[in-house]
Amino acid sequence: MRRNSLSLLLAPSRWLLRAALCLLLATSTCTALAQDGAHYAGLNLAGAEFNSAKKPGVVFKDYLYPRDSDYAYVAAQGMNIVRLPFLWERLQPTANGELDATQLGYLQTAVSRAKSHNLRVILDLHNYAKYDGARIGSDGTPASVLADLWRRLAIVFGNDDAVIFGLMNEPNGISSGDWTAAAQLAIDAIRGAGAYNLIMVPGTAYTGAHSWNSTWYGVSNAASLVSIEDPVENLVFEVHQYLDQDYSGTSADCVSASIGSEKLQAFTQWLRANGYKGFLGEFGASSNATCMAALDDMLGYVHDNADVWLGWTAWAAGAWWKTDYAFNLQPNQDGTDKPQMSVLSARAREIVQ
Repeated sequence: MRRNSLSLLLAPSRWLLRAALCLLLATSTCTALAQDGAHYAGLNLAGAEFNSAKKPGVVFKDYLYPRDSDYAYVAAQGMNIVRLPFLWERLQPTANGELDATQLGYLQTAVSRAKSHNLRVILDLHNYAKYDGARIGSDGTPASVLADLWRRLAIVFGNDDAVIFGLMNEPNGISSGDWTAAAQLAIDAIRGAGAYNLIMVPGTAYTGAHSWNSTWYGVSNAASLVSIEDPVENLVFEVHQYLDQDYSGTSADCVSASIGSEKLQAFTQWLRANGYKGFLGEFGASSNATCMAALDDMLGYVHDNADVWLGWTAWAAGAWWKTDYAFNLQPNQDGTDKPQMSVLSARAREIVQ
């Protein structure tokens, strides 16, 4: 994706690679690679990542996957994508080992259900750059274990353009350099498996848009991630942005009605300056007046900068949220919508055709 002299020299071969892919596969993958202007809007469907201390845990007791009705609800809101968090250790109980057949079946069923409602699925590895409590790159947990997982997933879901690979949810406690190297290994493994799916690459420091250029965690994401290379140029950079005072998503209060758009600006400028695309993978707002205004303002900003923004998935729907959870987007028991859905659905219909 880098627009430097090397990428200009490689451009002809990349176009040949794309053309060869279309001829060999004759599938919608070609469309996915060509649709640089496509936009997505949807929800996170939480549940499969719940109770991470219980490994593997018991499905529908410790964790759950979305029901068909959950996907139907997203589609009925005029949306076209879901982000599906899942737990690494459940899917791959041993690092570098085989994928658990039952857990893989849950993922495959989830993808099938989403596709039946014309939704795309972001497979969101919801592990914060850890495996079994050990940081990626630490002793015994080299970056290659992440590459191994994504190689295996690429073999299963490769070249299904309804499936998007979300490399990792909110890496943290890892330097930007180490994370960039780990992400590159994962990208290489996916492409090496012959998969050309869209890949979403986060930064470290919880991949906050507000801190993309910051150096309190070391070299900034902005400075480090420009070294990422993808031979087929089918990746985007994923950020998260919450609207409370410390941007953690732990408070129902929002700083101001314009805080969201303000905190996306530097990241947006970075995307545009480098010829990249971005995706807002998580954000949340409560239903008070300031937060509702901030939510609408932020999504309006994404819409107004659609040349570099691929879209968004709001946090979060899911059948197990407590009713008093500020960011709960699951329909009420009587079938009515949460107040935030009035903004989310309206904004989704602006960009989903």
